[in-house]
Amino acid sequence: MRYPVEETAAKHERIVKEASRLFRERGFENVSVGEVMKAAGLTHGAFYAHFGSKEELQAAAVAYGQKVSLDRLQRGKNKKAKGSYAERYLSAWHRDNPGDGCTMAALASEVARSTPELKAAFEQGLEDILSAKGGDRNEAIFQTAAMMGGVLLARAVQDPRLSGEILGSVRQKLG
Repeated sequence: MRYPVEETAAKHERIVKEASRLFRERGFENVSVGEVMKAAGLTHGAFYAHFGSKEELQAAAVAYGQKVSLDRLQRGKNKKAKGSYAERYLSAWHRDNPGDGCTMAALASEVARSTPELKAAFEQGLEDILSAKGGDRNEAIFQTAAMMGGVLLARAVQDPRLSGEILGSVRQKLG
């Protein structure tokens, strides 16, 4: 049975959105295709109508997550958002909610050990984010790396005080 193009596109987007969230929460290896499809409200069998492999889904999920981060950055620049982008990024909420947070902070270490296709999706998203920051490219790279590193370290330690200290220190240095 053929589905209308709009319905198929909506299902595809749901799969990618849920995969992006689950991968950010638990990593690529700790999420099965079946879990992604269930979260998207679809059967496991429908997966191959949308993707040729889990690796293809990973690249689509990374690209989607990078676009979400880009949209957040642009909204923060275009509105009078409460607090700065760096303050929101380097927050306890972001640290504690990787599934709703930045794809780069959640998956960079896994992407570093992955396929060229996945690295390309990640890299394109990073380039888009650096361009959106505007100004001096070296400064944009530094700020992005500092914020990501701060969140990574804050997530990696057990001591809540040290975790908060890491976030606060990076926030302070970035101004």
